[in-house]
Amino acid sequence: MSNRGFNTRAVGSGEIKDKKYGNVVTPIFQNATFIYPNYNDKIAKDPKTGKPYIYSRSGNPTLTALEEKYASLEGTENAISFSTGMAAITSLMMSMVGKKKEVLSILDLYGQTLSFFKNKFPKYGIGVDIVSIDKLNSIDFDLKKYDVIYAESITNPSMKVLDLKTIGELCNKNGITLVVDATFCSPYNQNPVSLGADYVVHSGTKYLNGHSDTMSGFVGSNRDLSDVFDIRMNLGGTMDAFQAYLIQRGMKTLGLRMKQHNESAIQIAEFLMENPHVISVNYPGLSGDKYHSIAEKNMRGFGGMLSFRVKGGLSGARKFMKGLESISAAPSLGGVESLATLPIDTSHSSVSKEDRKIMEVTDDMVRLSVGIEDAEDIKEELGKALSQLS
Repeated sequence: MSNRGFNTRAVGSGEIKDKKYGNVVTPIFQNATFIYPNYNDKIAKDPKTGKPYIYSRSGNPTLTALEEKYASLEGTENAISFSTGMAAITSLMMSMVGKKKEVLSILDLYGQTLSFFKNKFPKYGIGVDIVSIDKLNSIDFDLKKYDVIYAESITNPSMKVLDLKTIGELCNKNGITLVVDATFCSPYNQNPVSLGADYVVHSGTKYLNGHSDTMSGFVGSNRDLSDVFDIRMNLGGTMDAFQAYLIQRGMKTLGLRMKQHNESAIQIAEFLMENPHVISVNYPGLSGDKYHSIAEKNMRGFGGMLSFRVKGGLSGARKFMKGLESISAAPSLGGVESLATLPIDTSHSSVSKEDRKIMEVTDDMVRLSVGIEDAEDIKEELGKALSQLS
């Protein structure tokens, strides 16, 4: 199925169909444990271990189906699912302890990831240096010093774009491992491994599931993931079967949803650019955006995430948030419903003022996850809330 179109793979890849029962969709194997040893010659085996399933912390058929679907969409040979996005990130990076000692990361990260790198890495024997994404894109660092580079394809919430092709080529030539969090892009808009990354991570809670009702994380790679699998086993970051079923179901419509997200977000961004109560808009799909040319080179679509600054400072931003009606004030993203949040109150509340200034995360910044509602309705609601800032 690897040669099929995106939506075909989203629907059909990884599905478990048992002719004995004639099921159309993958069953939920709500098992904590399985018969073991199982002497049935035809027993299905877990591809991660090559042995029959024994205990769902190590593997479960519903999880296997989900991982195969994700790998098909990501275009990687291997994939592992996790209970959350942070479980995916920490497990992958922990698997490098003792192997890779110097990490270069961008500063413009999701707040919890940045906190893990700054506060926990040194305790685990990993040295980490942090630079702006602009310095990374311009290769303003010592190549010989680092074993691993970690970045996000689109930064949260300032919407800066990684020049993945350039950095990927650079890392491949110099033997540097490249890890990319592509949550904001989704596999519909970008496949980092095909652009030079060694590992791609996703918070599946966001676009992959798409319905704001489950949590998950993924690691995809063409490299062997047995060490990452062992970390998941040891730390217990395995999702349950029902959660895997819901995410797999959501993933079937990823292509359809992302098409709508892409189309609506550019309309919303252009609308906000014209609003007198908006200072600036960050969206790589805008032709005048600083990162537009980089995004065109590295992405198939510009995504459903944007941020903008409103007049009136923090009080103006909070007043705007109170004026929203159907758009919920919530700190997640990537669902079918539009969500708005103030990064200073949520994702970046623990980030220092100094770092926020470098990241260009201001008190008056609103982050908007554009849903699949009709764009005209979203614009109307945003316009009403902004009008209250007069």
